[in-house]
Amino acid sequence: MQPNQSTAADLSPLVPAYDSILALAPYQTGKPIEELTREYGVSDVVKLASNENPMGCSPRVTLAVTEQLGQLSRYPDGKGYYLKQALADFNDVEVEQITLGNGSDDLLDILARSFVGADDVIVYSQYAFVVYSMLAKMQGARDVEVPAQRFGHDLKAMSQAVQDNPNIKIVFITNPNNPTGTQLEHKELRRFVASVPPSVLVVLDEAYIEYSPESNNRALLDEFDNVVIVRTFSKAYGLAGLRIGYALSSVAVADLLNRIRQPFNVSRVGLAAAAAALADQDFIEKTRLMNDEQMRWLERQFDALGLGFIKSHANFIMVEVQVEMEDITAASIHQALLEQGVIVRPLGNYGLPNWLRITVGLAEDNLRLIDTLRSILSEG
Repeated sequence: MQPNQSTAADLSPLVPAYDSILALAPYQTGKPIEELTREYGVSDVVKLASNENPMGCSPRVTLAVTEQLGQLSRYPDGKGYYLKQALADFNDVEVEQITLGNGSDDLLDILARSFVGADDVIVYSQYAFVVYSMLAKMQGARDVEVPAQRFGHDLKAMSQAVQDNPNIKIVFITNPNNPTGTQLEHKELRRFVASVPPSVLVVLDEAYIEYSPESNNRALLDEFDNVVIVRTFSKAYGLAGLRIGYALSSVAVADLLNRIRQPFNVSRVGLAAAAAALADQDFIEKTRLMNDEQMRWLERQFDALGLGFIKSHANFIMVEVQVEMEDITAASIHQALLEQGVIVRPLGNYGLPNWLRITVGLAEDNLRLIDTLRSILSEG
């Protein structure tokens, strides 16, 4: 029997709420190590595709998780009291200004469901996180992509886009930006927020803030009630597998978000692990130092290989693959790396077909990457 090939459009009257949902493509995650092993029979795999922390997580997290294993039959604290208190102290905000999420993606979704309706507008930058466009389609809203400037946010053009779209509800700004790694200065970001009507939310996606503490725009919360800062424990804190993030906002915005948020959207283990991770800032400092050292080393290697790259303020680097031979492309190099057990991220779905995004790994991971890449290019 052939599998059912029906699409959503064939299921009338079971049609989606908005036609725009039919235009959605599933989010493309980084290829899992297990999948690569199944496909190519490669057992020694280096994954540099999903911006995970190659150092793992703090030893305190392991202890905290172990202590929760006897309580897995119990629901978590739906209000996340202890984690919220720790986050409030760490960020110098009130507990009432915090919303917890099942990763930062969950919080972005909650923001869209809370504030964006059909025919409203979401604005974001070209070469920014692909999920922003997906959120607009989920809500039946219109997305406005503003052309990038030197692979980063053009805030003047984004300000003009806000003026040109009266139905705008949210502006998403990723800082540092994913996948380009670019960074905005405090002054220009503050100037942009000041230019936006107070009825428009400016959401600062700071998933990589620990790698670039100078990008911290927490102070904007004291001045503007329409600023929301979204952060995650998936990157520098090394908790990607537990899915936990948080949002900082005004009390009024947090109150709305917590009405939409599912009551147990963060697990008992996740709450304990995040609190333990937050308490170990020495681990974060070691992570940042390792990342900075290895980033500089990779930059030198890419220079030596004649490959262009964008200066990054995160834990990944975007590398341009432009080789004179027609059969050598970013896609072909990505494929060749996969076949030799090295996973990186192609960026064709971002409109960057000649680029790869490469996570900064441990020294031995990066050496394996460069040796494999050099071999591929020389054989090309």
